[in-house]
Amino acid sequence: MRKTLLALGALLSCSGTLAAHDNNLGSLHIEHPWAMAVPAVSPNGAAYLVIHNKGEQADKLLGANTARAGKTEIHEHLHKDGLMKMQQVEGGLDIPAGGEVRLEQGGYHLMMFGLKQPLNDGDKFPLTLHFQKAGDLEVEIHVQKQAPGGANEHQH
Repeated sequence: MRKTLLALGALLSCSGTLAAHDNNLGSLHIEHPWAMAVPAVSPNGAAYLVIHNKGEQADKLLGANTARAGKTEIHEHLHKDGLMKMQQVEGGLDIPAGGEVRLEQGGYHLMMFGLKQPLNDGDKFPLTLHFQKAGDLEVEIHVQKQAPGGANEHQH
């Protein structure tokens, strides 16, 4: 009986952790918000996630903020003239109806400037996403030393 209760408790604690890693706000579903661990001397970091819009109307990610950083902006990586360049996305990021937007390494991401604490592997911290129609949603960012999903994460 005791082993059954311990196993059930372990299962429930894992399922709670998994469920907490995905978030919903209206027709938007936010999948696996995470950040790459960075050295303690790094003043900046980046957060990644996938936004699924299961609704019939487009929405827009206007920005984000976290107490962990002085400022957070939506950025994108661009290949221009044979160089990789990063720039801020002005006016927000469109999320098409029935579609998704991936914020991932080498593409769109949330750039956190002026980190107030290092991003250490295993850390978790809140970040609030601001959507034009759906409103605000606080997600929990999980800091990891490598991208989730391994090699599959880099497919575009």
